[in-house]
Amino acid sequence: MRRSFGMGLRLGVAAGSVSLWCSSRWRAPAWALLREVAYVPDTGLHGDFAALGQALEQMLPAGQYARWPLAVVLDDALARLWQVDMPQGAARLADIEAAAALRFQSLYGDPPGLWQSCHAWDARAPFFCAVPRALLAQLTRVAEARKLSLIFITPQFARHWNRWHGALKPGAWFGQLQENTLTLGVRHDGCLRAVRALPVPADAGHGWLEQTLMREALLQGVPAPALLQLCGAPPPAWLTQAKAFHCQIFPTPDGDGALSAAARLARSAGLA
Repeated sequence: MRRSFGMGLRLGVAAGSVSLWCSSRWRAPAWALLREVAYVPDTGLHGDFAALGQALEQMLPAGQYARWPLAVVLDDALARLWQVDMPQGAARLADIEAAAALRFQSLYGDPPGLWQSCHAWDARAPFFCAVPRALLAQLTRVAEARKLSLIFITPQFARHWNRWHGALKPGAWFGQLQENTLTLGVRHDGCLRAVRALPVPADAGHGWLEQTLMREALLQGVPAPALLQLCGAPPPAWLTQAKAFHCQIFPTPDGDGALSAAARLARSAGLA
């Protein structure tokens, strides 16, 4: 397939399906679905992700997209996200990384060696994410075999946070709604203090959202926010204006509730 300037591939990887899109910055349409394929996911996150690799080979024929740029966004269920308190007296990067590995093992019980971790540094509260090495191996293997230029592989929350945290208003919390999971970025004094993934009931309205944020604020020992700035397609009731609390939506290309979960992941990568 011939590539024009400003075009790229966007891949969304959900647990059980993958969605491949062509994005175009300068030509219409901005988004075109190329292929969506289901696969049988591994039980847990300790498998070899071979079924995912086979699905990727099926949707990316050899030679068809050679030298195209590819950006990959993963379902947060395929990753681990956590905060690390700075160890007292920590003076080296190795000290913080060791603390992050201990925190990871205490939270999830997994050997850190099975996961590839990366970090976003804030001296007050470093933020880490990790992805199974076997999952990364399948993605990089297929990208190399198909001669694709791999731009990034990131969980969806990290992608949205990197895109929008600079636009957050003072005192606001960040949120991401994907399927029936609300992931909160709890902020205090301008920095990310915690990441919390919460199940959303089918009948969740404005009252549920406000009470949930108040409870999370108590758990984290920070003031409850008056504003939640959100990526996703929330129920209309969440957008009801209230004196004490309200919710606003960021204009994202994955905000269409009619898209599949994997398609929303792909489009959250943004245009080429």
